[in-house]
Amino acid sequence: MNHELLNLDLLKQAILKPQILKPKILKPKPFILTVRGPVSPSELGTCYAHEHLLGRPPPDTSDDPDFVLGDEEAAAVELKRFRRAGGRAVVEMSTADYGRDAAGLRRLSERTGVHIVCATGYNKDRFSARHVEGVSVGELTDRFAAEIQTGIDGTGVRAGLVKAASTLNSISPTAERAFRAAARTHRRTGAPISTHTEAGTMALEQIRLLESEGVDPSHVLIGHMDRRLDVAYHLEVAATGAALGYDQISKEKYYPDVKRAESIAALVDEGYGSHVVLGGDLARRSYWPAYGFAAAPGFSFILERFVPRLWDVGLGEVEVDDLLIHNPARILTFAAPSEDRSDAGSGRGDDRITHRARGNDDVE
Repeated sequence: MNHELLNLDLLKQAILKPQILKPKILKPKPFILTVRGPVSPSELGTCYAHEHLLGRPPPDTSDDPDFVLGDEEAAAVELKRFRRAGGRAVVEMSTADYGRDAAGLRRLSERTGVHIVCATGYNKDRFSARHVEGVSVGELTDRFAAEIQTGIDGTGVRAGLVKAASTLNSISPTAERAFRAAARTHRRTGAPISTHTEAGTMALEQIRLLESEGVDPSHVLIGHMDRRLDVAYHLEVAATGAALGYDQISKEKYYPDVKRAESIAALVDEGYGSHVVLGGDLARRSYWPAYGFAAAPGFSFILERFVPRLWDVGLGEVEVDDLLIHNPARILTFAAPSEDRSDAGSGRGDDRITHRARGNDDVE
């Protein structure tokens, strides 16, 4: 065989068809970022999308000990009950301004085998104002992105989503700055965004604000929507592409759970079953049997007592699996970063304040 002629033929082919010598570009594998590192979306399993395990409000914002969740042993007990009921993952929404304990969350995950996703970003003004006032959007973005890309407070634990929050019927100038930073963090890192609404208000305004910063609503979860059980309103939110958090389950002081189940069934009937996730937001000791409240719902409530209500209103296994498994996995999966780095850290847009009205807000 004449190797010189063979090499010449290959060279001619490369000139005429250069694609034959192009290296194969591997598409990054999808991942969800937990406190123990990235996992495949298929590994997540049954997931509560908005919970609290360890955290406490600043002492000058609340003197109610019911909000102090500082007992890792109690949290481990609840997570083990959750796991025995079929649970596999929890999104822990405590942020730095609410006493987040990233190292403690990793210990809990290692101890119980439950995947835990923790949050960067901030809670509502009552807790976050001291951290946000006087800080540019660019600086906040750098702060949030570092907790996703590098880790939290030297622990090596990386946040898996960005939280932003509004108050009752209001997005204050301070909150707007945090929302814009959350949006830019998403664009820089691909991390999903999960929000707090006060009593279900300002959902559409949150989405419009994030869209104005280039965020696709399909990467946004709007929290506490079952504090305002208005199906027409929920359909309007779902039509944007965002997901809705029904995360006040068991709290009948707001609505009976049967009403929540009926509202979810209505969204499923309208074709929006893929836009709903579930959670309990159990941010008080009095919600946990492990703290000595025997009649409290605890972390097994949704799987053991609310899922049967969903069956009663006509949902089947496929629909329930969407709510608890497939929808959370999709929403928590990182997107491809899309930020123009020339704008990174500039703080541009700090003066675009659009919602100045303030409202009263509760702790939850």
